[in-house]
Amino acid sequence: MTYYHGRTKIMRGSVERRGFLYGGLGLLAVAALPRPALSLGRIAAGEGEILTISDGNLTLPMAFLYPDVPKGELEPFLVANGLPTDALSPDCNVTALKRGDHVVLFDAGSGSNFMSSAGRLLENLGEAGIDPASVTDVVFTHAHPDHLWGVTDDFDELVFPEATYHMSQTEWDFWSSAETLARMPEERQSFVVGAQTRFKFIEDKVNFIKPGQEVLSGVEAVDTAGHTPGHLSFLVHGGSEPTLIVGDALSNTAISFAHPEWRTGSDHDQEKGAATRAALLDRLVSDRAAIIGYHFDHAGIGHVERREAAYVFVPA
Repeated sequence: MTYYHGRTKIMRGSVERRGFLYGGLGLLAVAALPRPALSLGRIAAGEGEILTISDGNLTLPMAFLYPDVPKGELEPFLVANGLPTDALSPDCNVTALKRGDHVVLFDAGSGSNFMSSAGRLLENLGEAGIDPASVTDVVFTHAHPDHLWGVTDDFDELVFPEATYHMSQTEWDFWSSAETLARMPEERQSFVVGAQTRFKFIEDKVNFIKPGQEVLSGVEAVDTAGHTPGHLSFLVHGGSEPTLIVGDALSNTAISFAHPEWRTGSDHDQEKGAATRAALLDRLVSDRAAIIGYHFDHAGIGHVERREAAYVFVPA
């Protein structure tokens, strides 16, 4: 099948959160209140199983997410789909694969220093019967805060001490670069500082991967760059159908499917992000693969269908 397309953390965390909250995204983040985040999704994966485990949710202003879509087009669509017009509060679904001797997490959640409504992964791993010390691998789709910052706790200890960490070489190089920090808009420079800080804790345990590579047995890396320069999705083979863990290549079960062409401020390369969405949706329909989205509702799991000229997300 072919698809196209790391002992002063309290002080450090305060700096990171301050940088975020005072930026363009943060006005609503301050007001974001924690909500229950215990939902689990499960599907079979051959001799193993795939679970989705909540890390909570984010709150993102619409003016950041879709600044270039005319309000006369955007707001009627949002209302028709039961979505608020001022901000979205996307779920954060960490995917776990339990197969043989491996317990694999795809992304590590936000930790406690990003948004107060996120960072619930550890408590919800217990609901799923997963001990953090039993996690053998953490596979990153990309290095944004809500996917990476949860690798360390409030005492600068690795949350998953026995794990090997897997990340795109392109992604690592981008966030590690001094040029990236210099060129990043001020309101998102904390993303770069936060990534570089976490990288220091995992640099001796990281395995660099490339698109097309089998990361683990039956788990293939898929190039879905655009949201970030080295964004990867992961195709899990086994069982009656393959499952594509898309990370943030598709981010909303209404908007990303009905309007993949809409540019979003959350993408590093907005044009490439839109092209990646369109190509992914087409291939997912053709190949009848299951799909898991990090920010999807319905525990993140479902399928893609084409209806007339649009795509729709069908929950599992």
